[in-house]
Amino acid sequence: MRIRATVAVATGALALSALAVPASQAAPAGDRPGVPAYGSATHQGSAAAPKGNARAAVEAPVISKAVVNGGKPIVVGAKAVKKVSVSITASHPSGIVDADAIIWTGASLDDPESFGFGSPEPFTCKAANATTSTCTQNIEIDPDWLLNSDTKTWNVGIWVLSKDTFSAQNDKFGKTKLQRLSKLDVNAAPEPVRPGGTITITGKLSRANWETGTYKGYSTQPVQLQFRKKTSDTYTTVKTVKTSTTGTLKTTAKATVDGYWRWNFAGTSTTPAIIPAGDFVDVS
Repeated sequence: MRIRATVAVATGALALSALAVPASQAAPAGDRPGVPAYGSATHQGSAAAPKGNARAAVEAPVISKAVVNGGKPIVVGAKAVKKVSVSITASHPSGIVDADAIIWTGASLDDPESFGFGSPEPFTCKAANATTSTCTQNIEIDPDWLLNSDTKTWNVGIWVLSKDTFSAQNDKFGKTKLQRLSKLDVNAAPEPVRPGGTITITGKLSRANWETGTYKGYSTQPVQLQFRKKTSDTYTTVKTVKTSTTGTLKTTAKATVDGYWRWNFAGTSTTPAIIPAGDFVDVS
C-alpha cells in the first residue's frame, strides 16, 4: 500500500496581487518588483508623531506585539498562493484604528535588490480597551516570485495608526522564516508476508522547488525508518537511511508481527519535518 503525506500548514503564505508570472517558472531575481509600499505611504491622512519634542513620546502609538503565522515558520508549496495570518497589538491614548504589515528581505526598503510581500486587504482592528487594539489580516505569498535561496529569515515591517491620526512604523519590528514545503511517501511490501520474512520499505522525500514550480527529490538526507506493532500506539526507530541523490529511500527489514512501517524526516532549517501515515503489513 502506498501512502503519501504533505506537511500541513494551517496558515502560511504571502504575495503581491496583480503580478502575473507563468506558474511553471519563477521570476528571475532581477525581475522581482521590490518591496511593496505600506503604512503611511499607502494610507491617507496619517502623520508620523513629531520628533525632537516632549510631545513625541505621547503622540506616537506604541507597537507592543506582532505575530506572523502564529510564530511558526512560513511553509510555502511549489505553486499555490499561501495566506499567512498577521496579528498586531498596539496602543495610544486615543485608541488604535488601523494597521499594516509586510515581510521583506534585503538591505533596506529602498534597495532595488530588496523584495517583499504585503497584504492585499485592509487590516481589521478590535479594541481590547479604550487605548489598545489588536489588528489582524493575512499577508499573501506567491511562490512564483520566490527563489530557492529565499529559505531564510525575513524582516517583518509594522505600521499602526491612532484614532487622532498619528502613526508609528517600524520596518524591522520582528523576524519570520520561509521554508519549502516537504512531501514524503512510504510503501512496505510484500504484504502479506510470512513471519520472519523480509520486506522492502521504499519512499521518496521531496520538497518544493520555487524556481520551477515543481517538487524535487531532497538528496542525502537522513530519514528514520520506524515501526509500531498493531497492538501498540508507539513507534520505535529501526534504523536511519539516507535519501539517494534523487530523494528516494529503500531498505529491508524482518517482519515478525503485524504492524505499521513509516519514514520520519526530522527537517532542516530550509525544509520542515514530515511523517507520513504508517503502511500496514499483515504477517501471516
